[in-house]
Amino acid sequence: MLEGLEAVRKRPGMYIGSTDSRGLMHCVWEILDNSVDEALGGWCTRIDMILRADGSVEIHDDGRGIPVDVEPRTRLTGVEVVMTKLHAGGKFGGGSYTASGGLHGVGASVVNALSARVDVEVDRDAKVHLISFRRGVPGLFDGEGPDADFTKKSGLRPGGSCPRARTGTRIRFWPDAQIFTADAEIDLESVHARAQQTTFLVPGLSIVVRDERDPESVQERTFAHLGGIAEFVEHLSTGDAVSPILRLAGAQKFTETVPVLDTRGHMVPTEVERELVVDVALRWGNNYDTELRSFVNIVATPKGGTHMAGFERGLVKTLNDHLSTAKVLKPSEGAITKEDALEGATAVVTVRLAEPQFEGQTKEILGTPAASRIVAGVVSRELSSWLANPPRGDKLVVKSVAEKVANAMRARVAARAHRDVQRRKSALESSSMPAKLVDCRSADVERTELFIVEGNSALGTAKLARDSEFQALLPIRGKILNVHKASLADMLKNAECAAIIQVLGAGSGRTFDIEALRYNKVILMADADVDGAHIRCLLLTLFHRYMPEMLAEGRVYSAVPPLHRLEVIASGGKKAEVRYTHSDTELAATLAELRKAGRRWKDPQRYKGLGEMDASQLRETTMEPGRRTLRRVCVEDAADATNVFNLLMGSEVAPRKDFIVAGSAGLDRERIDA
Repeated sequence: MLEGLEAVRKRPGMYIGSTDSRGLMHCVWEILDNSVDEALGGWCTRIDMILRADGSVEIHDDGRGIPVDVEPRTRLTGVEVVMTKLHAGGKFGGGSYTASGGLHGVGASVVNALSARVDVEVDRDAKVHLISFRRGVPGLFDGEGPDADFTKKSGLRPGGSCPRARTGTRIRFWPDAQIFTADAEIDLESVHARAQQTTFLVPGLSIVVRDERDPESVQERTFAHLGGIAEFVEHLSTGDAVSPILRLAGAQKFTETVPVLDTRGHMVPTEVERELVVDVALRWGNNYDTELRSFVNIVATPKGGTHMAGFERGLVKTLNDHLSTAKVLKPSEGAITKEDALEGATAVVTVRLAEPQFEGQTKEILGTPAASRIVAGVVSRELSSWLANPPRGDKLVVKSVAEKVANAMRARVAARAHRDVQRRKSALESSSMPAKLVDCRSADVERTELFIVEGNSALGTAKLARDSEFQALLPIRGKILNVHKASLADMLKNAECAAIIQVLGAGSGRTFDIEALRYNKVILMADADVDGAHIRCLLLTLFHRYMPEMLAEGRVYSAVPPLHRLEVIASGGKKAEVRYTHSDTELAATLAELRKAGRRWKDPQRYKGLGEMDASQLRETTMEPGRRTLRRVCVEDAADATNVFNLLMGSEVAPRKDFIVAGSAGLDRERIDA
């Protein structure tokens, strides 16, 4: 067993998120979810929640009741194991539940540890079994409330008999004032919302909420919904329906490795087979707002996770395929995004599986990797079937949905084009725009490219080589500031760094907004020598430190200009063949190939810089989209560049000396500029 209730009391935030009202509500949800797990399994039809006037919360259900027999490894009753041992509930290790919302089997024990008093009553085997706890320790209270005298004592005590047909669990807990803040309280509206949500997700379950905190105004509400998540979507939807409520359901098995208790009480990694059940209710309306709710078992995942990633991927792919096949969108119009697909949509996405992996104990994000693939497959299969073979009377509905999604995409593209025109107009009219910028004519950001060019001589050639419709040029003077060692203020004072940031128009650091970029691609165009490589590293360090989103999105490229030009002599008065190579090794291999073929060539020309090329050569080797070679810079590349600068340009001298000495043996001395 994994014990540790002392750790729970020492660091409660690790288990319930906080010790204010949010953490207190989390405790309520944990006990409620355990009862709902019984309903998910088909053993419970009613749950009662009572908010008592003394600050306690009582929850009882008509499920099977917590097991009361003695667990052989711990020699404790099942109730004590569930209430005092972390990771020892029926959910941990694939025992009692195929799907549960409980907190990995630690929910009840965490609530117990953070409560001044907990009373548990279990109806099982025609008997009532009782046990109480103070701050996680079992014992007896001599009176009512958490302040009554307490005597430590393990084991269940008899509470009389009950009809054999009556089973269930009643738990009442008093939150510990030593743990929770003085203003922590249970919000009745949140309880009602959770009860309503839960009964939508578990059809046939009724939840009765009774608030007795104000004796003069006792409130009671009953929640029950037989329509399931389809009724939930109907409840959430606004506006007129474009489509009926679609149900996309399916299931698939997968395997994963999980820790399971062996016979000696040790956690052993074991490969187990799981089944993931997917159920989605989806409706499009004539409005523009999107309403998405996602759940794992009955636990809401407001921040999504792998199941939502799969839902969005399956939805977008299927709709794109249908729009293309049905010729609703022209090939030139491109593809839709998830925002287009979900405009005006209301959806409830639920998955059920045993022991889901959550990112963080508060369970706001599902992390089970297989969920993405399985949900995407179910959504794609079921939605494709409806689109391709709609039920009688739904053919026009399918067309309406397709047109709605396509129009959402067209509206987005038109709005973006308008913003781009206004943004470029504002930027060009701004006095802060560097005078040396040679801009392009196009206002379509998706097409435009900014070449950051080393030196004025290369700029002159690039002006003649570029396509002025969509290629802009920004020259820099030699090596820019090493921003790895410089402060933010020094970086902004540097003319070259400031010019790059101003021209891109998206800010820097925390204020960087990739949607505001004035160019789709940024291409670093430096000489193909050591100095050019140094300049590229300095530029990459600038992007990595102050505009990392550009690297993450793959918007930064490095041009690959040739290092040599080789003119191969043709026979019979034909025009000579020109070849370009990008390194000495490639040149040697090319010459060997020509020599073997009996070909002759003129002395190879080695470019000392981009300025030595004429415009036609620069265009065909480095700038023309159909013929050039670009190297996309990813985050790992930029991180490598930063690590190199840590070593070579940081304040630590000894590592730099060791690096130089270690690499000297492999140095090509002919490449040293001396």
